[in-house]
Amino acid sequence: MITGNSLLLAFRIFVPFALGYYLSYLFRNINSIIAPDLVAEIGLTAAGLGFLTGAYFLSFALFQLPLGVFLDRVGPRKTEACLLLIASIGSLFFAFSETVTELILARALIGLGVSACLMASFKAFALWFPKEKLPFINGLVLMAGGLGAMSATAPVEFAVQITDWRSVFLGLAALSVVGAVAIFLIVPERAVDLKKSDVLSIKSVVRDINLILREPIFFRYVPICVLTQGSFLALQTLWIGPWLRDVSGMNRSSVAEGLLIVGAAMTAGYLVTGLLASNLNKRGYKTETLVLWGIIIFILIEMVLITGEQNNIVLLWSIFAFFGTSGSVIYAALSQHFDVYLLGRVSTMLNLLIFLCAFLMQWLVGVIINLFPNTDEGAFAITGYFTAFAVILILQLLGLIWFWVSRYVLIDWSTNNKC
Repeated sequence: MITGNSLLLAFRIFVPFALGYYLSYLFRNINSIIAPDLVAEIGLTAAGLGFLTGAYFLSFALFQLPLGVFLDRVGPRKTEACLLLIASIGSLFFAFSETVTELILARALIGLGVSACLMASFKAFALWFPKEKLPFINGLVLMAGGLGAMSATAPVEFAVQITDWRSVFLGLAALSVVGAVAIFLIVPERAVDLKKSDVLSIKSVVRDINLILREPIFFRYVPICVLTQGSFLALQTLWIGPWLRDVSGMNRSSVAEGLLIVGAAMTAGYLVTGLLASNLNKRGYKTETLVLWGIIIFILIEMVLITGEQNNIVLLWSIFAFFGTSGSVIYAALSQHFDVYLLGRVSTMLNLLIFLCAFLMQWLVGVIINLFPNTDEGAFAITGYFTAFAVILILQLLGLIWFWVSRYVLIDWSTNNKC
C-alpha cells in the first residue's frame, strides 16, 4: 500500500485516471450545451434529444458486468486505456454524423469507451490505497469529473461560438487518445488477485455475483441510490440546461454561465462528501449514514424545484447538484463490505443499475415533455418539465420508502440475521 514516502507513485496512479474521468464527464454533459444546435440542425424532438443523450448511459450500462470481469481479471490500467480509444473513435464519428441514427450510434460508442473511467479508478485505488483513504481518494477523482462537467458548460459554449460543435468533438477525440496513452504508459501495473477465481468462466462469475447478492447492504441501499443517482445524472447531464432556457427564460450565454455554477457546486459536493465520509469513518460513523442524509436533502430540493420557484433558481440547482453527489460514496461504503477481488464486480453491478436508470429517466423526461405542445417560440412546454420531474420524484420517494421498510424484511441469507 502507498505510504507518505510514495507521493510520486500516488500521483502516477491518480492523475491519469482522473484525466480519464474528466473526459467521461465532459462527454456526459456536453449535450446540455449543444442541445439547441442539435435540435435546430438535426430536427430532434424532446424525446429524441433524451434518447440520443441517454444512448451514452445505455451502452455504458450494458457493458458494466463484462467490465467488472475485465477489471478484476485484466486490471484497470489496460482495460481503461483500450476503452478510451473506442471513445476517441466515437467522438470522431459524432463529429461527422449527419443523421439521428448516426449520432445515436456515435454517442453509444462514446458511452462504451468511457464506461471504465470511474470503475477502473475505484478498482486501481482499492488495489493501491488503504481502505480508510478510499472515500477521500474516490471523492478527489469524482471532483475531477466535476471539473469535466464545468468544462462542458461555458468553455464549450465559447468553443462552439468560435468554431462549431463538430470541431469540439474532433478536439475531444484527440484528447481521448492522449488519455489512453497516459494511462497505459504512466500508471504502474499491479498484479491482480485471482486467488479465489482462477479461471474466467461463467460458473465463477455466477458464483461471485451470488456472494455479492448475499450481502443485505446491497439490497437495502441499492434501490434508493440507483433512483437518486440515476435521476441526478439524467437531469444534470441534459435537462437542467433546457429547464433554464424554457422554464426560467434564460438566453444561451446565461444558461452556459448557470450550468458552470451548477457544475462547480457538483465538484465541491464530490470533494466535501469524500472528505466528510473519511472523517466520519475515523470517528466510527458508517459511510452509509452520510449517503442517506445527503439523499434526503437532495429529494427536498427537488420538491422545491417542481413547485416552479424561480427566485435564485441557479442557487437551487446548485444545491441540487451539491447534494446529488451524496450517493456517490456508496461505492466506498460497499467496498468496505467485500473482498478486494470482488470490488470490480460490486461496483459495476451498481453502475449497471444506475446508468440504466439514468438512460430510462433521461428518455422518460423527453417523452413526457413531448406530451405537451411546444410554445409558439419553439420552446418545450413548462408543464411538461414539471410533470416529468414530478414523476421522477415519486420514483425516488418509493426508493426511500423501501430503504426504511427493508430493515424489517431483508434477511442476510448467509447468517439469517436481519439487516
